[in-house]
Amino acid sequence: MDMPLRTVKTNIVQSIRAFRVQDLQDAAQALGHHFLYANLAQTQSKQDVLDLIAKEFTFPAQASKNFDSLYDGMTDPLHKSGPQPGFILVLEHIPAHAKFDKEAREQLLDIFRDASDYWADRKVPFRCFYSFSVARAPSVEKTGLGDEVLGLEGLEEGEKMPTDKLVDVSPMALRMSSPFNAGYWLTAA
Repeated sequence: MDMPLRTVKTNIVQSIRAFRVQDLQDAAQALGHHFLYANLAQTQSKQDVLDLIAKEFTFPAQASKNFDSLYDGMTDPLHKSGPQPGFILVLEHIPAHAKFDKEAREQLLDIFRDASDYWADRKVPFRCFYSFSVARAPSVEKTGLGDEVLGLEGLEEGEKMPTDKLVDVSPMALRMSSPFNAGYWLTAA
């Protein structure tokens, strides 16, 4: 098996942390698997997320109606279309804000976990990697009167993120922020 996935179960949904998207795409190509990618950074609502996933994964329009139809789009029609070699999916920057709260994120990931189980029953590899968007600090605006006003356009009531002051959301920064990434902590500065 290709190096980046040698320790990853064949049917799993997990955080992307230690992986780069390009490495996952290369691994999919080397294994002859389908590679599906969606960057959800610009989505705001559940419907935005569903629409973008259906579009990026080239699913039929009905797959974007709700979570159940998304599941249906990833399972039976693909299975009935012929033998499948395997899947590697990446959901980058799943929204983490009041309009797409923790419950919605878990429901979305549960759909992919259920799809992974579906394909495991059929002995087809299905690996899904994901990351969450990181909240950005509100912007500071000058009023012209010597006062600074915090821009509240990005803040909403609801779930508070412990990362509300982070501004670097690059995959490298997210990997480095993990205390479990031994490779980062063991490299010389």
